[in-house]
Amino acid sequence: MLPTENRLRRREDFATAVRRGRRAGRPLLVVHLRSGEMDPHVTGETVPPPRAGFVVSKAVGGAVVRTAVKRRLRHLVRDRLALLPPGSLVVVRALPGAGDADHAQLARDLDAALQRLLGGGAR
Repeated sequence: MLPTENRLRRREDFATAVRRGRRAGRPLLVVHLRSGEMDPHVTGETVPPPRAGFVVSKAVGGAVVRTAVKRRLRHLVRDRLALLPPGSLVVVRALPGAGDADHAQLARDLDAALQRLLGGGAR
């Protein structure tokens, strides 16, 4: 499970990550990353933790399939939170093929997308 402080919940935060962040597409998913900056909604001097949100549309499959894909993605992102800069916003959008993919395939695509966005991969 993804800890509460690392969850992206507000519509404005999703929009910020998608519209103002960088994007890396893979066959099974698209990852949007807005690098760590001070969140105007958080008061104080502390740097907020990285937060992640997920978009899994009906094109991926029925309710059971969508829930399974979200659970897999949450688990994968939880293990990779340490790689993300503090205060960053991440939106992972599952593409239609994600419903048929196994855990290893999703992990491979997520790792490749994050590596590209964090500066470790070629375009």
